[in-house]
Amino acid sequence: MSSAAEQEAVAGHQATGNGRQAAAANGVRRPAPPPVVPAWPGAATPLGARFRVGPDGVAGTNFALWAGGAEGVELCLFDEAGKESRVRLSELTHEIWHGFAPGVLPGQRYGYRVHGRWDPWTGARWNPAKLLLDPYARAVDGDFGLPPEVYGHVRDWPQQHVADTVRDDRDSAPYVPKGVVVHDDDDWADDRRPKTPWADSVIYEVHVKGFTQLHPGIPEELRGTYAGLAHPAAIEHLVKLGVTAVELLPVHQFAHEDHLLRRGLGNYWGYNSIGYFAPHAAYAASGTRGQQVGEFKRMVRALHAAGIEVILDVVYNHTAEAGELGPTLSLKGIDNRGYYRLQDDPRRYADYTGCGNTLHVVQPHVLRLITDSLRYWVTEMGVDGFRFDLAAALARSMHDVDMLSPFLAVIAQDPVLRRVKLIAEPWDVGSGGYQVGAFPPLWTEWNDRYRNAVRDFWRHALPDVREMGYRLSGSSDLYAWGGRRPYASVNFITAHDGFTLRDLVSYERKHNEANGEGNRDGTNDNRAWNCGAEGETDDEGIRALRRRQLRNLLTTLLLSTGVPMLVAGDELGRTQRGNNNAYCQDNEISWVDWGLLEDPGWHALFELTSRLIELRHRHPVLRRRAFFSGRAQTADGLRDLAWFTSRGTEMTEQDWYAPAATLGMYLSGRDIPGRDERGAQILDDSFLAVLHAGEGPVRFELPGPPWAERYEVVVDTSLEEQGEAPGVEHRAGTEITMPARAVLLLRVAG
Repeated sequence: MSSAAEQEAVAGHQATGNGRQAAAANGVRRPAPPPVVPAWPGAATPLGARFRVGPDGVAGTNFALWAGGAEGVELCLFDEAGKESRVRLSELTHEIWHGFAPGVLPGQRYGYRVHGRWDPWTGARWNPAKLLLDPYARAVDGDFGLPPEVYGHVRDWPQQHVADTVRDDRDSAPYVPKGVVVHDDDDWADDRRPKTPWADSVIYEVHVKGFTQLHPGIPEELRGTYAGLAHPAAIEHLVKLGVTAVELLPVHQFAHEDHLLRRGLGNYWGYNSIGYFAPHAAYAASGTRGQQVGEFKRMVRALHAAGIEVILDVVYNHTAEAGELGPTLSLKGIDNRGYYRLQDDPRRYADYTGCGNTLHVVQPHVLRLITDSLRYWVTEMGVDGFRFDLAAALARSMHDVDMLSPFLAVIAQDPVLRRVKLIAEPWDVGSGGYQVGAFPPLWTEWNDRYRNAVRDFWRHALPDVREMGYRLSGSSDLYAWGGRRPYASVNFITAHDGFTLRDLVSYERKHNEANGEGNRDGTNDNRAWNCGAEGETDDEGIRALRRRQLRNLLTTLLLSTGVPMLVAGDELGRTQRGNNNAYCQDNEISWVDWGLLEDPGWHALFELTSRLIELRHRHPVLRRRAFFSGRAQTADGLRDLAWFTSRGTEMTEQDWYAPAATLGMYLSGRDIPGRDERGAQILDDSFLAVLHAGEGPVRFELPGPPWAERYEVVVDTSLEEQGEAPGVEHRAGTEITMPARAVLLLRVAG
């Protein structure tokens, strides 16, 4: 059927009673709509619902909604029984519909119905039968199920290739969550932000529920919540570990995908946002009628009091409304063409995210939505920074990724946002979307080249050590431009997406059967080595080797120049049983198993991780604020960075290209650029790190003068208990034996 014929057929269907068909499908006759009354004029700013005192001292709430192209907007208010009343917003200022509703107080549940043309062939998808969530709602009450009624089109239309063009007139209000009016009188006067410098930061990626759900020290009623993360038992672990910031997996209100709900699963990670101002209600212990806002703020205060910053993983590249066959929950029904990137065929969505749609950030009102949200979380919710999921999608202009794009330009000049921590996931799934090393100086980036190099080195899969040298020393090949610093590189070996650290040394293949997708989901490029057996084993030799590999990986991460990021539970040996895409596993597969701390082997791993972080905090040579020069600063020829072969000689050009499993890295503590807060030169100990990934031992000659006369062992990953290592000394020039697959960190003594 041609496009014109499709339009004619569907239009004919709608003219003959699409509303009757949809109502019949619902099994009930549609009730008459509630009466509509006008609101007072109110104001066009700020957007959203803001409780205040209006004319003549009357308390009420001002509502303002951008809906460019709409023909009318109704505010829908719901009482405790769910009965709906409507308020017509008749004032229109610069495409913002607004009005003041007297007597509407905090705790009031509400939504919008937006009127306009139904013409999917031109991208117009207005449908007033669908109750829409306010994009600026600061709290959300209720869960998103996805029955047919919440779709703007007839989801089950027999001809699926045109189903998105057939309007569904059934009322969605009984089936969707509502926004909640929130009263905010918090000025944060008693809060003290840690303001940890980038170079001093150690990031800990955390899922609010997964971190707290099984913690025995957290009261059961608080587990899985913001209050649970704020509990002293949770904070005690973070402080003992020594991390400076938690990076929370998405806490914006999100919805579950239809294909997951049909399989009895849900979106655990939360990368399916629908409310950019609202803390996800399911993580609140105190209630969902605005109480979640206060609970989140108390969590932030508690973490700040412990010296820990709060960074949010945010998803502004797409929403939970998916593509043309997705539900109508908010933006799609407010102004589909205004909020989303559409293809040349406006029925279809441009999808640079792999999630069905992409927000059109070039549009001023979309850019305003995102920046208003970011400023809100900083100024009113107290957070300290953001990690932007698929940030390359936000940096696209009309099509291509553009580092002069409106989004990046606005962030760079914003007096609030340019002062907080900004982390880019520097890629998306579109053409030209891989942008590692390309973001401007204000930004740091997840460095997947670091991840790949370290994984490959420790499974002995690198052809030479050139890549490893760059990654250990701050990735100057990627970031030494435009005034960027080594801390532009967020170094990580694992993240929420992929194997846990323990699984990285226990599995070579993904085992995602529990996701119900035939093990087709998740990456096949794991760069993993199972040490000789796939999965758990009783072979004590393999188990000991795996624990050693974990020590090697963690030690490498925490000795590397840049900003290290750990994933919650990796320091305890958490496993997902080989699942490398546990996005839909809200259960023991994903939750942190705190019982691991009772196992001496895993407790020793935690102690080593904590000790390495403390070592990093104590020694500025491990957290440099400028790139190494590699040049001699004094007459004795000592340089700030030097590389050694196992023969104890400095590496030549030929050595960098030769196959090797051993690398020595010398860090000089007397050539650290910059000065301390009092203007004094920064001096520190010097260190020699020897990394050996070979399957057998190797002889390594310790470099002599001017590098050192004596060395003291600080860390030896060949040992299960690190208490045996410190204090052992070696004279320079001594040939020591490096055990198979081990890291030796030595401090220059004397």
